[in-house]
Order: sequence, then C-alpha cells, then structure tokens
Amino acid sequence: MGVILKPIDIVDDITKEEFFEKYLRPRKPVVIKNMARKWPAYQKWTMEYVKEAVGDVVVPLYDSAKADPAAPINAPTTEMKFGDYIDLIQREPTDLRIFFFDPIKKANKLLDDYISPKELMGGFLDKYPSMFFGGKGSVTFLHFDIDLAHIFHTHFNGRKHVLLFDYKWKDRLYKLPYATYALEDYDIENPDFKNFPALDGVEGIECFLEHGDTLFMPTGWWHWMKYLDGSFSISLRAWDKSWAVKANSLWNLTVQRNFDNFMKGRFKKRYMDWKEKKAIERANYALKRGLPK
Repeated sequence: MGVILKPIDIVDDITKEEFFEKYLRPRKPVVIKNMARKWPAYQKWTMEYVKEAVGDVVVPLYDSAKADPAAPINAPTTEMKFGDYIDLIQREPTDLRIFFFDPIKKANKLLDDYISPKELMGGFLDKYPSMFFGGKGSVTFLHFDIDLAHIFHTHFNGRKHVLLFDYKWKDRLYKLPYATYALEDYDIENPDFKNFPALDGVEGIECFLEHGDTLFMPTGWWHWMKYLDGSFSISLRAWDKSWAVKANSLWNLTVQRNFDNFMKGRFKKRYMDWKEKKAIERANYALKRGLPK
C-alpha cells in the first residue's frame, strides 16, 4: 500500500468566496499560482537582491542531523555571514538551512516587496513574517507549526518538494510527546515500512513549488519540505478564528515548549528515549485500531 499521496489542488487565481468554501472552511491545502505575481518581490527577489538587502548579518544555520537530546528545539548547528551563505547555496548542494529568518529585524527593505493576501481572509500576523533558505538537497523535517497559524508559503528562485498530512494522522506519523515534530529515524520520502509499519497506508498530499507559487497550509497540517534547488521562501501567518485553536497555540508556545525544554535539559537522553518509545507505542496502537477513521 505505502504512503498514499494525492496531488494538491492548483489554481491560478481564486475569489474570497471560493477560497473560504473550498479551502479555508474545510482546512484543505491549495497552491495559488498568481498571488505573488502581483508582488514587487516576484521580479525583484533574486539571490543577489536579498544578499544586498540583508548584507553581512551573521545568521544561525541548521542541518539535517537528528536533534541533540539536551538541546532546545530549533537549536542551530553553526552560523555564517548571510552573504557567504547565499554564495554557498548558489554554488553547491548543502544541507544547511536558514530557519525562521525575520525580515523585520534583519532586512526591513524586504517588507515593501510583498502583500499579505487580506483579500482572502483576515487575522494576518503582519509583525511576524518568516523567511526560509535552503541549499539543494536540504530537508525540513516532518512537523506542524507550533503556533497553529494558517500559512501562506511563497517560494522563490527554484523548486521545492512538499509533502503534507492532515493533523489527524499524528499518531501514525510517530509524533513525539510534548512536541510538534515526528520521530526523526525514518525518511518520509522513502519510508522503511518494516521498521515503521504505521506509515503504511498514511494518506497525504504532494506538491512541487516553483518561483512565485504560494502554498496555503491550514492550521495543524504536517509538512515535510525538500529544496530541489538553492532557493528561499516567505511564510505569512494568519490566526484561525477558533478560540480553541488559539488556546491550543498559546499552550504549545508556553506550557508545552517550556516543559519539554526543561525535561530535555534535566534528563537528556533518558527523556528522549522515553519520548521515542511512546511515539512508537502510540503509532502501533493506531495502526492496530485502524486509526484515524
């Protein structure tokens, strides 16, 4: 059976009414081709342009290695001047990525180049745009965003491979307790069903982003991303109207994250071993029960 992947819906343009009925209300992903073509960024955001806009700011970099049990989530691997990093990802493959780069703090000039799609929905967190850069072959591990926002993710200067899974598959994806990411011992692109049998039959959505494509990811959707070229993206976030989702987001960002970091620091490998064991137990249970239904 394997992992069952369906192609994502793709539209050139969409009205507010169509977006609400077909994608926002049912919380279904979609790629919008023409949204960013109306932005100055569509023409301006070359590698050289962002390199000049950011300058020699030193940025933290992340790789694809399994997380250190004692380190907080999203702890960087190394650091480099931004310009040197842009030269690197244009020159050769690398698994080094820039994660959650903040253009407001680092490159205010870039804020004039994009437009939040408020004609489609409200609730945009305009003070919190995030940019992501990756070298050819670099991978963003399977996770869902801790703040549970709706995300409009627009890609530039290359291609990106994306796999998406509804939140309901969390146990079958080996979600770690007190975390928003999955067990890192398997490759969702090439699953090992012998050692991770719960992945067999998981249903998801596959898409390939090109320059200027915007991916709408509803709240709670799991995503895995692979840079097929040295390239970058910007994510614009919007709150869901549900107060239950907002409360869950606040819990994740405060209580859960702080508890998890405390336990990692105190018990290190012992705590991580327990988390991984529990993820496997829950996955096997969900598989045995045929969940989700």
